[in-house]
Order: sequence, then structure tokens, then C-alpha cells
Amino acid sequence: MKCKRAIVWFRNDLRVTDNETLVKAIQSAEEILPIYCFDPRMFEKTALGFPKTGAFRFQFLVESLRQLRIRLQELGADLIIAQGLPEEKLIEIGEKYSVEKIFFSQEVTSEEVGVEIALEKSAWAKGIQTESFWQSTLFHSDDLPFPVAQTPEVFTQFRKSLEKIVEVRRTFPAPLTIKYPGTDTIFSNGDFPEYSHFGLKEPEPASAYVELVGGEDAGLRRIQSYFWEKNLLKNYKETRNGLLGFDYSSKFSPWLTLGCISPRTIFEEVKRYERERIKNESTYWLIFELIWRDYFRFICKKHGNAVFQIDGIKKQMDSWRRDSADFQRWCEGKTGVPFVDANMRELNTTGFMSNRGRQNVASFLVNDLNIDWTWGASYFESQLIDYDVCSNWGNWMYVAGVGNDPRENRYFNIIRQGKNYDKEGDFVRAWIPELASINGFNIHQPEDLSTAKLKEFGIELGKTYPHAMVEMVKWV
Repeated sequence: MKCKRAIVWFRNDLRVTDNETLVKAIQSAEEILPIYCFDPRMFEKTALGFPKTGAFRFQFLVESLRQLRIRLQELGADLIIAQGLPEEKLIEIGEKYSVEKIFFSQEVTSEEVGVEIALEKSAWAKGIQTESFWQSTLFHSDDLPFPVAQTPEVFTQFRKSLEKIVEVRRTFPAPLTIKYPGTDTIFSNGDFPEYSHFGLKEPEPASAYVELVGGEDAGLRRIQSYFWEKNLLKNYKETRNGLLGFDYSSKFSPWLTLGCISPRTIFEEVKRYERERIKNESTYWLIFELIWRDYFRFICKKHGNAVFQIDGIKKQMDSWRRDSADFQRWCEGKTGVPFVDANMRELNTTGFMSNRGRQNVASFLVNDLNIDWTWGASYFESQLIDYDVCSNWGNWMYVAGVGNDPRENRYFNIIRQGKNYDKEGDFVRAWIPELASINGFNIHQPEDLSTAKLKEFGIELGKTYPHAMVEMVKWV
């Protein structure tokens, strides 16, 4: 028997296609109240002084919510925007509109799970039922061939176990209509907060990635463009380590992060592409990357708060430096190492950085500067529009040697990486235009990088790095 009215609490599932939470709510209730709640805790300043959610993340979030509201309106509903602690605000709205049940998607890390627990407790006290659904991964948690607590610590073992016996569940179609109480009951659906409300400044337009616009429609358009119109999937494995431009990689991650598109939607399109165009190593490699995303989520669920601790899941002794000046130079892209600085300036200007760039700047921070890796993870959390709590902290642990990397002392030689992936220095010159005017200057050749020459072009060089690379000793 259906209940009269239910809330669908949207979190990181800002879509109507393949949204089990929304589908099950429609099946279970006569009327639906879709709600998104801006939690002020998401925008608090960290101990390092920057907001947990920076301007680029906020911009993409609001764009995604505006698009979700339009999609819901097309189905006969609307999106209610609330501000406050969700565990309090949702109950307040539930009591006001005689809601009998709250539906939401499950998260795995401590802050989000803590909100879920508090919400369920408050709802129970008010006689409101709750029901939650797992829908953030390609493979469903109930289908794993092992308990989550026994998730393999090595990715290859995890991947092979799933690929061998687990099938990806089918997507849920978008609903055709949603029954909504209407304006006679809901007088105001709430406005989207401004940047200034959270102490943020609206970012300048990032012309490098004008196509990174939030929302389900934009995410689906990107799939259509990347797979079908530009036919780029067939070369994904060969191009994915690029640095310049928009199409060297899929760029699906921002939409995946907020759930504007689901990993299963991408999976089904890959399979269709393989049937209708070509099946090769590149088509598989995109699925391979989705499995990596799953892996970090299940690792976070297995290890809990250990993924945020300085000693990581390996419980290794803390030996990190905490030099604020060196860290600030890294954040601003003023270390004096062009390949590092160019990537950091791209991040600060656009809210995005390539996968190759992320690995290099992270390795430089932890292996060459020996700076506390959690500082870098926190900075990425603030800046990246595709910040995913599990992938971000899992990857930083990995690079810092306190996570799931089976290799000891994984290290990126920044000079060699620059030479391999930015052979002509085009990427560096794009983000450090001061260097473009130097004739005969090899950006990746250490002997050409004198301290005086760098200072001449406004690039600061920090103190001597405690673990400087052999090839950099000549000039650091």
C-alpha cells in the first residue's frame, strides 16, 4: 500500500535517469517532494584556511541543481532547495507537509554516514520511515563475491574477482511523470544561494573547459559527443594521458561525482559502442577506470576513517614536514618546477587537472617536498570540480605510500614525466606564458633552469627540497 507523501533527498545522485531512489519513491508514495539541502558544513574553512567546497565545485553543483530542477519540472514536479543541517531540515519539512517516508542514496564515508544516522534517528522519533539505496558504483555492493569487509587490498585482485563472476545491473529508466503536491501546498521551492553566502567569489570564466557545465543533460551530451559524434572512445587508452585540450580524455568525472550521470549509464553506452562501432583495448579501458572508482569506494567503506588519517590504512609512522610556505608555493604553482607549476595553475584557473598532472603534483608534494599528504588531499577537495571523497583520498594515500599500492616508494621523476608527456613544452607554456617568450629555452632541461632566469620571469623557487630529484640537484 502506498503512503501519502514521501521526500526524495537528493545528494550525489542529481539525475532522473538510473536513479533507483527516485524510482522506488514513486512506486511507494502517491506524492513526491524532491529536496536538495545545502549543508553549511560542506563550506566550512579547513584548518589550512581554505573552504572544503571552493568556488568551482560550488558553481558546478548549482549548475547541476538548476538542471535537475528543470528535469523535474518537465516531469510535473519541482526541486525544493533547503539550507541547513539535512538531519534537521528534512525532518522539519517532513513534519510541515505530513511526510511519511524519506528516501535517499547511501554514502560510505564518516561525515556523510553520520548525517544518515542522525537523520534516521530523528525521523524515527517523529514517526517518519526512511529507506536508502546503494547506487554510486558500477557494481552493486550486494553483488560482490566477498563481504565488503573482505575487499581485497590489491586492485588487480578486486578487479579480476568482479570481472569473472559479477554482472552489472541494468539501469533504471527515467520516470515518465512525478506526482507533486503543487503550489497550493508548496508555496516556495527556495532559491539557490549566492557565492557570497558561503564566503566564495564567483570564478572567472575558464575558457579552457567551457564544456564542463553541470547537470544531467550536459553529462549525457558529453557521452554522445565523446562516443558517437567525435568517435573518440576507440583511442581512449592512447590519448587519456594527454594534458592540453578537452578531448584527450572522457572528462566524465565531474558528472559522475555529483551523480548527474551514473557509471552504469556509461557502461551501457560503452557496450553499445562495442556492438555498433568497435571493441578494443580502449573501450575496455574506460570500464577499467570505472572499476578503479568502485574499488576506492569499497576500500573507504571497509577502512572507515583510516583513509583520512596521516598514517593511512597501512598505519605507517608519521614523518611528514608541515612547512606552510612550501605548501603555499605548491598550491599557487610557484615551486619553480614548470611541469608542477603549470598543472597547479591549471587547477586554480579551471577547477580541473588531468590525471597525469594529478599524479605528478601529488608525487612532488609528498616525495620531493615531503609535505603532509593530507594537506594536498584537502586542497584538491576544495578545488576540484570532480572531487570524489573516496577517489581523492584513496589516490592520495596511494601516492603517499600509506594506501593500497603494492609497490613500495612509488615515485614520479618530474623532469622525465615532463619530457615524456609534454615533449615540446606546449602545456607548460600554455599555463606559464612568461616562458613562451624565451628563445631556445628547453623547459624540461634542468641546466636551462637557473634560479636567476626563473626569477626573471616571476617564478619563485622555494627552499632546497629535502628529497630533490637527482636530475634537479644541478639547479635547485
